[in-house]
Amino acid sequence: MTASYEERTGSPAAAPAGAPPAGGPENGSAGGKAGAVSPGSARGRAFVLTLALSLALLAGCLLSAAIGAYSIPLGDVLSSVQHRAGLGGQELDRVGESVLWNVRLPRVVLALLVGASLGCAGALMQGVFGNPLAEPGVIGISAGAAVGAVASIAFGLSFFGNWTVTVCAFVAGLVTVLLVYTLSRSGGRTEVVTLILTGIAVNAFAGALIGLFIFFADNAQITQITFWQLGSLSQATWPKVLAVLPCALAGLLIAPFHARGLDLLALGERPARHLGVDVERLRIVLVLVVALLTAAAVAVAGIISFVGLLVPHLLRMANGPGHRFLVPGSALGGALVLVAGDLAARTVAAPAELPLGVLTALFGSPFFFWLLRRTRRKQGGWA
Repeated sequence: MTASYEERTGSPAAAPAGAPPAGGPENGSAGGKAGAVSPGSARGRAFVLTLALSLALLAGCLLSAAIGAYSIPLGDVLSSVQHRAGLGGQELDRVGESVLWNVRLPRVVLALLVGASLGCAGALMQGVFGNPLAEPGVIGISAGAAVGAVASIAFGLSFFGNWTVTVCAFVAGLVTVLLVYTLSRSGGRTEVVTLILTGIAVNAFAGALIGLFIFFADNAQITQITFWQLGSLSQATWPKVLAVLPCALAGLLIAPFHARGLDLLALGERPARHLGVDVERLRIVLVLVVALLTAAAVAVAGIISFVGLLVPHLLRMANGPGHRFLVPGSALGGALVLVAGDLAARTVAAPAELPLGVLTALFGSPFFFWLLRRTRRKQGGWA
């Protein structure tokens, strides 16, 4: 039986024509008004959240560009950016200019792209699978994409030049997401328990493959493979930014156009079909987009988990399940989390640098545990 829209998203479904107000006959119109949220207020809340995320992201980027082993005042950062843009300002000294433009800013831009990709991929995964527990890292897509990237390193593949790692990660991520999607469906719907168990199996298999590649790799390759396993932005450069930019931008630009389809899909497959949604086509397109975004992130940063789980769910609790805000909002939120996380990773234990993937897992795991128990309690158990 198809779950109702309220059961799937936590938002009340539209009442059939002629049905009494939600407040019941005794409450009359007053009951309906009490439980209603006007479109204007919903749009206003989405605007406020978008503005807050944008301002926080701008502040995070400026702080990340300024703070580090070589401190650069915020005013100097802005002045140098203005100078490069031809809007006045002035150039920094030789060391400051090199640190800012060759070390800090590539890392900030890469954090923006990776975080936005992971956040958006998480929102799409949750919409496609119809539950808030789906995330590329949790169900094994990140690990699968990492297998492709690690294999290209271990075997010294270079048939696509600088794009080889990205292409291998994309192909492996696509195969993984299709496998998980196929195995987690039962009776025409995706079961949460099957989804998580499939993810456990895929992660274990991917870990075994990575271990096998490490066994046959030399010392230099082992160092690179370790980078993929821990997740880091420490090797950010402008060429790496340019290598991942087309994949990330393509996925981030395509995703919002399918927000309405995801909202209708939340009603259930049969109602969505009656409303004109080609469900299978929508799922295939979004599966490809998720694989593209995940591969783009993994190809340059390694495995960074829980961003795609935590960010969309927090935004859903703040503004409801509507994907017109949730998809772009998750991209903004994911970018903010990665920029802040990368700043913490390189400053908390300075002069040492914590692996970014370890840091996100450290804070994301307790949240995932809470979310799992909360979902189980709301559904009255899995059985």
